[in-house]
Amino acid sequence: MGEPVSVIQKPSSRHGRIRFETNRSFTGMGHERYELGTEIVGHRPPDVVARIMFDSGKVGKVHVYAQTVTVELLPGADDEGLKELLEDLYIYYKPGVEVPTEESFLS
Repeated sequence: MGEPVSVIQKPSSRHGRIRFETNRSFTGMGHERYELGTEIVGHRPPDVVARIMFDSGKVGKVHVYAQTVTVELLPGADDEGLKELLEDLYIYYKPGVEVPTEESFLS
């Protein structure tokens, strides 16, 4: 269940930067910047986006503005799989994952 996010990956004019344009606004009109090693305390959509990008082990900086996510890759890292992380952001049940039943919530 859930709905996939449509993502278009675009190169940046700066080497090591990747821009993702999505069909979801993550921040409204605000800019959100994150750097690897800095604690992310919130649970808002841009916070979640930054966490999943850092968890990939490939990203050092994340900038989220409305529906655009820009990442700066770590030295030597590639962009393989980053687009898919955003596409699957709101997919909650994946093949092989057992769907919870009402009884499992009551126990």
